[in-house]
Amino acid sequence: MSRELKIGLALLVIVLIVAWLSSLLGQYPGARGTPSAAEVALARHLRSWAIPRSARAGKNPFVSSPELLEESRRHFADHCASCHDNNGSGATEMGRNFFPRVPDMRSDSTQRLSDGELYYIIHNGVRWTGMPAWGDPDNDSDSWKLVLFIRHLPQLSQEELQDMQRFNPKSIAEQEEENEEDDFLNGRDSSPKPGVPAKRDNRAPHPEKQK
Repeated sequence: MSRELKIGLALLVIVLIVAWLSSLLGQYPGARGTPSAAEVALARHLRSWAIPRSARAGKNPFVSSPELLEESRRHFADHCASCHDNNGSGATEMGRNFFPRVPDMRSDSTQRLSDGELYYIIHNGVRWTGMPAWGDPDNDSDSWKLVLFIRHLPQLSQEELQDMQRFNPKSIAEQEEENEEDDFLNGRDSSPKPGVPAKRDNRAPHPEKQK
């Protein structure tokens, strides 16, 4: 095959690829559409390739215990559940509308990842997705503890889920509504007085929320 023919074929392939991409982008459904199987596979491969081999082999310095699981569970509820849900399903308003979708962390595709891979994803985030980087750049013990909780997600109990709800972030409006319900149940008058600002929740936040 002559050099000119090779160049011509290469240019033809490039033109066809550009035309295909243009057609795809022209009818692209935005973030509302369901990712195709090819997109999901490509995203997972790109994420895998982006994790250094040394990071994949990383070992968790912590060993699972009831105390560490409670700490990491409440940390997850406060920092991660808005997107991932308390049970790790990703079935939240935000999680369902990301593109690519927030993964179900109970699934085999997540549980098959090594501890080092899970830590790397939490600590460094994932480019071109909604996953941010978390933790102290130099000493990120919290992310290693979250790996323990992610391993525990398939066995999460109803009691643990109920405990997590206490640590989910709440808006000021939600806090005020809870205060009003508490006042009503305890026979206190929560109606605002003339010239007196509405009652705020002045209770100190849980230590996890001060991180």
